[in-house]
Amino acid sequence: MSTPPDPLPRFGVNYTPSEGWFHHWLDFDLDAVRADLDSIAALGFDHLRAFPLWPLFQPNRTLIRPRAVEQLVALADAAAERGLDVAVDGLQGHLSSFDFLPAWTQTWHRRNIFTDPEVTEAQATYLRTLAAALADRPNFLGMTIGNEINQFSGTPHPDPDRITPDQAKYWLRRMLDACEQGAPGRFHLHAEYDAAWYEDDHPFTPAHAARLGGATAVHSWVFNGTAQRYGGESIAAGQHAAYLIELSKAWAEDPRRPVWLQEVGAPAPHIPADRAARFAETTIEAVLDCPDLWGVTWWCSHDVDRSLADFPELEYSLGLLTNDRRPKPAGTRIARIIEDVRARGHRPRPRTTALVLDLPDDGPDRSTCAPGGAFFEAFMYLAGSGVRPTAVLAERVHDRRHLTARGITEVLTVDDVRRS
Repeated sequence: MSTPPDPLPRFGVNYTPSEGWFHHWLDFDLDAVRADLDSIAALGFDHLRAFPLWPLFQPNRTLIRPRAVEQLVALADAAAERGLDVAVDGLQGHLSSFDFLPAWTQTWHRRNIFTDPEVTEAQATYLRTLAAALADRPNFLGMTIGNEINQFSGTPHPDPDRITPDQAKYWLRRMLDACEQGAPGRFHLHAEYDAAWYEDDHPFTPAHAARLGGATAVHSWVFNGTAQRYGGESIAAGQHAAYLIELSKAWAEDPRRPVWLQEVGAPAPHIPADRAARFAETTIEAVLDCPDLWGVTWWCSHDVDRSLADFPELEYSLGLLTNDRRPKPAGTRIARIIEDVRARGHRPRPRTTALVLDLPDDGPDRSTCAPGGAFFEAFMYLAGSGVRPTAVLAERVHDRRHLTARGITEVLTVDDVRRS
């Protein structure tokens, strides 16, 4: 009997409206959204990630604006008309260096967004409401709790809501349960920026990321020190997204757990504009060599209009399409990759060589995994030598069932790599 082919990886974009950025929810124009979605679909993408702004949708703790929810559903329906599935992030939260927190969590009403019982009850109600509004839409993939909401929990945030790893775990479970209650059986997950993988003692841990929710989400940005330390055209930069995917598998209990590269982009000047297309190709080729990849969702669909002030410079030019909806070279290059993958199929071989990571679940010393860390550099050395490495926790090195399930036949330590 022949083995059925693996499902093809999904290809999508993080949808940044070309008119008004995410402030478009204030004066929602469905015709403009439809034009944006036409330009996304024309490049061959199959899904998008949508971002309602939390303070606009839930401006009071006990008010979720029906009209705002209707507009989100209208966006999803417009996407369906163009063959696009939709994943929705709930608690926005944080986008492109700006925080969007409702007034009822700030200043005179300041309270911890992860532990205050009234705040967390309101959050759960909000996520449940959004999920339920979309539950009957066939193109609704599911909810992500929020975009990189872990950045509110510690440094470098200027006003963090401090929590412990146990409190983070409890909060994540409660929010995921709310999503499931609203839309049972859909693809619900959570997503953190890379402090979860790289920052010692960060309360959101790799184990949380790799064990809670329907998939592991990774966000890969080479402005995190990778490009600065190794160069924008280095092996480390080109392999960074694939590295995060394989690193996440060290903590996963399910050896076939899907991993979603939910954010990745080509930030200038770390990746010069004339190299963005090549960077996109190198990055996607690397991640397509990772088993159990659910999909790639590029950041972002459209450039930010330069009439909008105060964004970090790199944020203005991350789009695959210009602000007037014309494809940029990186967008055209990714469109060709999508066409090629769909034509030839996709079945990456198992990664048979695993690099041992000696960390407990809470990862107190996880900076070894960060750019410049010993584990990071050993992994990149192997990748540059033509090896296809993955990662395994030291506690699982002698678990033959786990290694076999992942196809691992060789285990190396960081010291082994240093001696080679």
